[in-house]
Amino acid sequence: MKYYVLFGPPGAGKGTFAKLLVETRGYYHISTGDMLRKEIAAGTPLGLEAKSLIEKGNLVPDEVVCGMIRSEFAANPGVRGFLLDGFPRTVTQAEALDKMLAEIGKELDRVVSIHITDEEVRRRIKGRALVENRADDADDEIISTRIKNYHEKTEPVINYYKAQDKYVEVEADGTIEENFKKVAALVD
Repeated sequence: MKYYVLFGPPGAGKGTFAKLLVETRGYYHISTGDMLRKEIAAGTPLGLEAKSLIEKGNLVPDEVVCGMIRSEFAANPGVRGFLLDGFPRTVTQAEALDKMLAEIGKELDRVVSIHITDEEVRRRIKGRALVENRADDADDEIISTRIKNYHEKTEPVINYYKAQDKYVEVEADGTIEENFKKVAALVD
């Protein structure tokens, strides 16, 4: 079984490329954002807590996200591999992921980082707000907070995985099809 992380700032295309990899390669996609939005829509206690944090552009606590990931691994033992999207977002989460995988005799295969500029993040997120009707994606202040959180809390994960020689980066400066070919080549 393979374990990949699709990494990058908000709006980089992690979810888009994960869906294409599911369709073309048969991997199982774990999106923490999708799982949290499902909890929010259902009005669960986790969803209500997550909603208040997400609406401000903040991250959900590590222990909550790690528990969700662990449950997804356990619930899907027969898949070809996992594509993690939106996790890990902190070094603490990266360490927890390594520990989770070590407990089952596995390790992360690769982190594929999709690189775009902050300006491109803003453009894509605003476009996504219109297409997906996501109010949190339409607010400039929330977008700025997300970008700031990415640089301060998530980018340190890059060095963590570089030290393990598991980090590769893709410049997502082409069309979706061109960028997908780059990403797929690093997962194949």
